[in-house]
Amino acid sequence: MDWNFPVTTAVRLAVALGVGLLVGLEREWAHKEVGVRTFALTAMLGALCWLLSPGFALAGWIGVFLLIAAVNARSLLVSRGLEITTSVALMVTYVLGVFLGQGHLMAPVAAAIVMTALLAWKTELTRFAERLLIQEIRGALLLGLLTLVIYPLLPKGFVDPWRLVDPRDVWVAVMVIAGIGFGNYILLRLYGARGMYYTAGLGGLVNSTATVVELSRELGTGTGMAPMAVAAILLTSVAMFVRNLGILAIFAAPAVATAWGPMAVMAALAGMFAWRAHRHGAGQGAHVELGSPVALGRVLLFGVMFLGIEVTANLAQRYLGGGGFLLVSLLGGLVSSASTVAAAAVLAAHGRISFALAGAATVLSSVSSALVNLPLLYRQSQQKAVTRRVALLSVGMAAAGLVALGAALAW
Repeated sequence: MDWNFPVTTAVRLAVALGVGLLVGLEREWAHKEVGVRTFALTAMLGALCWLLSPGFALAGWIGVFLLIAAVNARSLLVSRGLEITTSVALMVTYVLGVFLGQGHLMAPVAAAIVMTALLAWKTELTRFAERLLIQEIRGALLLGLLTLVIYPLLPKGFVDPWRLVDPRDVWVAVMVIAGIGFGNYILLRLYGARGMYYTAGLGGLVNSTATVVELSRELGTGTGMAPMAVAAILLTSVAMFVRNLGILAIFAAPAVATAWGPMAVMAALAGMFAWRAHRHGAGQGAHVELGSPVALGRVLLFGVMFLGIEVTANLAQRYLGGGGFLLVSLLGGLVSSASTVAAAAVLAAHGRISFALAGAATVLSSVSSALVNLPLLYRQSQQKAVTRRVALLSVGMAAAGLVALGAALAW
């Protein structure tokens, strides 16, 4: 719709007024010296000054700065404190008014909403910052380093004459897995203490093997926890299936058509077995401690594993055919199902293997990852009865998944 100049000016001033009222209402609610009227007028001042000329906008900025100085001088005399947050919010509000005067609408309004949210969530943000651990801060920084610094510097394409190693492919997989792991780790930190089952699900998304080890320790030190431990360990496998299927969908979505049926069968059986075990357990809770998944050593280890599995699987496919590739995937799941699935998906995305083969590799690596946890369970818990029960259920689940995979490949 075309607007003539007076209507456009009116709209800019109206939106500037709304932006100032939005931020000012929050400051008024927080009982600050500068409230709703001052913020609304400041936003309108920015828009009006720019509509007159850039010189007026500069003069208005100086006026806002002097106002802020006066407010802080009075605050120092009365309460011996500074209104730093309110001062910055007032400065931002004036700048948003200038942007609105220039004719921008969406960006200033979105910025005003975000700023008001940050002001209103002071308590929540403070509590969140107090709960942060140093390894979590380092993990977030490392994730940014992986994505924004290292990736653009990597060479494009294969760097070897055998066309086996593509640094950017490797690093994309590292970034995706690290990002998924870090997000799930945050969820675990926020909600993991609500119970063993919740912890098992979230922990399985981060690192299923580490979660089984920790749950097995709980089983070894607790009493009457056997049914609940069985349910929790099976839920860890369910979470691992979901994670691996998600990784496959990110890198090679067409391969999901082969993998989703067998993975769904195994997840459904594991969930059913877990529910039956839960009905015999008490509502106890457990807290599982997992290190941040975005640590330099862990990232490098995953990168090395991914590269090794990708190269080995590629060579197996070239010289041994599909059977050799599936064998490598089955063995790779014993080490890291996430890296194995990512390697298979990347190879399929680049046309080096079929999507059906990548889907089958995902199922096989997930099966071997679920079964390799059994000796860890016994070693940590020393509970023969529990280990035997989990083993029987896991083998049955794996057998059903393999039958479903055969049916999917035959179909």
